[in-house]
Amino acid sequence: MPKLTVNGKGVEVPAGTNLIEAARTVGVEVPHYCYHPGLSIAGQCRLCMVDIEKTPRPSIACNTVAADGMVVQTETERVRETRKSMMEFHLINHPLDCPVCDQAGECWLQIYYMKHGLYDPRMKDEKVHKPKAVPLGPHVILDAERCILCSRCVRFCDEITHTGELGIFERGDHSEIGLFPGRELDNKYSANVVDICPVGALTDRDFRFQVRVWYLDTAKSICPGCARGCNIEVHVNRRRPHHAEGRRVARLKPRFNAEVNKWWLCDAGRYGFGFVDAAERLLMPARRQGGTSTEATWDEAIAAVAGALRRLTPDQMGIIASPKMSNEDLFALRRLIDLCGVRHVAGQVPPRVPGDEDDFLIRADKNPNSRGAELLGLGGDARTVIEAAGRRRLKLLWIFGHDLLASALPEPDVLEALRVVDTVVFTGSNANWTSAHSHWVLPAAAWVEREGTYTSFEGRVQRFRQAIEPLGQSLAEWEIVTRILAPLGEAPSATRAEHWFRQLAASVPAFAGLSYQLIGDSGRPLAEAART
Repeated sequence: MPKLTVNGKGVEVPAGTNLIEAARTVGVEVPHYCYHPGLSIAGQCRLCMVDIEKTPRPSIACNTVAADGMVVQTETERVRETRKSMMEFHLINHPLDCPVCDQAGECWLQIYYMKHGLYDPRMKDEKVHKPKAVPLGPHVILDAERCILCSRCVRFCDEITHTGELGIFERGDHSEIGLFPGRELDNKYSANVVDICPVGALTDRDFRFQVRVWYLDTAKSICPGCARGCNIEVHVNRRRPHHAEGRRVARLKPRFNAEVNKWWLCDAGRYGFGFVDAAERLLMPARRQGGTSTEATWDEAIAAVAGALRRLTPDQMGIIASPKMSNEDLFALRRLIDLCGVRHVAGQVPPRVPGDEDDFLIRADKNPNSRGAELLGLGGDARTVIEAAGRRRLKLLWIFGHDLLASALPEPDVLEALRVVDTVVFTGSNANWTSAHSHWVLPAAAWVEREGTYTSFEGRVQRFRQAIEPLGQSLAEWEIVTRILAPLGEAPSATRAEHWFRQLAASVPAFAGLSYQLIGDSGRPLAEAART
């Protein structure tokens, strides 16, 4: 491993490390545009110049590999002057539209100009004008005047998705990013080019002009879109509720995790949060009698469900859990199932349309916690429960989240089951056909409205954190179950999701030794996964 000195600080780095990454290990930021650690080296922006002892001129740090004995300076007068000149070059034809640019507030042109530019402009001629607001695909829009030709987007489509939609066309100051003839930027990861664009050239069509980024708050979370468990940031709009048409969740962004998704996120996961602020959210408990639905209090709903569980025999109760529920929800439900001795239990409802999958991130299983449900004995097929209900063996059927009529379950069986069961309880965040045909509806909080953990298909336990307050009177599923456990004779010992996780880790061998503190921001593998 080569040992070198950066700004007087000694550092040892793995062989092949470039000077940008070597400097980063000692807390030194080398400014750059075209370099991205997940892409090949282009060396186009020339902003990452550094001085290396015994070299006659500054060198680009992105394409210079650390060598033993190398002495690097990133803040010499020559380097500062070179950076200032490069900033002037990049801004020669850049439009002065920061006030209307969505990238304002997180734009590296703005940031680096304030750090390394601050020059007196010498450009007197008319700027070169290029196409503005050009749709490239369903999610991305191009403003070619803002582009600094770093080529990150081109390399992403060539090297990560291998779809090659983008290229650089024309020459000199008329060069611009564009689509190849007959192509559209519509691959399954297209919006990642917005994330890696260091300026405002590529912006998100869904987020465009919705809310200024400096009004957004951020929470670390996990994408619930499939079993991969991509790490994300949830950006929420609390401070300007009249912006973004009143939506609280403004956007999702990928969060780096070297073991899961690195820097990337699929479009399906990125734009799959619309249900959180949808008009069909369930806001308070409700009861249905004689075809009419009326609002109820939590006390009434809890008493009704707990009373039914208390008076029925184990063979007369059925529960269909969901692999979209967190580990904490499932463990609390497992406690209730064991307490009541419920015999008819399932967790998997077959989808009507099989999920798509690729060899990169996307998994066919569109549930974030199928592995957790299996480990807790809640992964069985719902067909058996529906069949038992249809044969009038059940008097209570409790369904978590699923819209049974939209699944691959036989429609006549579903209709008959919900018709003949005395008490059908639905717990979920959004209204659907099943909730409309249930006797009791218990509103559940969305994943961004509470804390918890998911277990990915690889056996990695990861935390998601609360980003916004629950809508209406909705509660986390574990909290609903905890309230029902109390009248059944089990005093609530858990008042937070973390309390349920501690009990889970103490009871289920696969989770042994895990805690919220150990899981941290990047997750930890299950004990059995680590052994494997």
